[in-house]
Amino acid sequence: MKDLQEILKTVETLFDGERFLYEPKGLYEPIDYTLRLGGKRLRPALLLASCQMMGGDTGLASSAAVGIETFHNFTLLHDDLMDRSPLRRGKPTVWSRWDANTAILSGDTMYALAWRMFLRQPHTHLREILNCFNETAIEVCEGQQYDMDFESRDNVSLDEYMMMIRKKTAVLLAGAMKIGAMYASAQAGDLCHIYDCGINMGLAFQIQDDLLDAYGNQQSFGKPIGQDIRDHKKTYMILRALELSDDAAALKTLYNRGQHNEETVSQILHLYEILGIRQQAEQVIDRLMQAAVNDLQQVSAATEAKKPILDLFATLASRKK
Repeated sequence: MKDLQEILKTVETLFDGERFLYEPKGLYEPIDYTLRLGGKRLRPALLLASCQMMGGDTGLASSAAVGIETFHNFTLLHDDLMDRSPLRRGKPTVWSRWDANTAILSGDTMYALAWRMFLRQPHTHLREILNCFNETAIEVCEGQQYDMDFESRDNVSLDEYMMMIRKKTAVLLAGAMKIGAMYASAQAGDLCHIYDCGINMGLAFQIQDDLLDAYGNQQSFGKPIGQDIRDHKKTYMILRALELSDDAAALKTLYNRGQHNEETVSQILHLYEILGIRQQAEQVIDRLMQAAVNDLQQVSAATEAKKPILDLFATLASRKK
């Protein structure tokens, strides 16, 4: 049985062998560039770890692992374009290095490539696996739409925010774990617990991203600190601040108005400190991570088999980027 580091090494080996040096170069070079940027490779690692946990052959799920990460990176190409984000993982985003049309077309191709990868290896439950992948993809797009809609609304609630990040972020982590277990022919009850585990972990992961956007290190985080504020994003941080502020109307006006400069960003971050938003976000993250661990404990697999996923949770809980 592979430990977490061996699983992560397996994932890197899979991507080292997956190059897109095809013609037309203008289409495939941005795809290869994107997949060479690295990142945490969290989703394929979870897929393989879940497959292994349930006694499956991870070799039969390897193409699906590449496919789920390719799909994830497709969403990032379009997300960066919609947000006009200049950096991703400390490097220029595809739209800023090439252009908007390239980000759209290369991203569309990555979505098709993800399907091709899932179809490479036959499996008894392939139809169910592809249905799970497709429903996950639809929810991710729904979440992205909610995220964009919220930018122009000034009355977004924390409940709505949690619904949005569940779709935009958490379902892909949960879907990756469920798909991995499906390759191991896991039973329905276990699939539900595994999916719930991924949802709670995904929610924690996104709120942690909100936290790092405000308080992380720009060099390690890979994008400017305070970017969510500049983009008027509705995050856990600002929505909780609005709930606690004595003058929510003034804060709402400050947050939503025009283009933010460094002074405005500093003002809002200072208010977060006064209201204790950082500490509250950390508490919510801890609760969600514990809920994910509790869900995992309900899965009918050996404790040792769950260790790679638990180790990955611990790594995520301590991440600074």
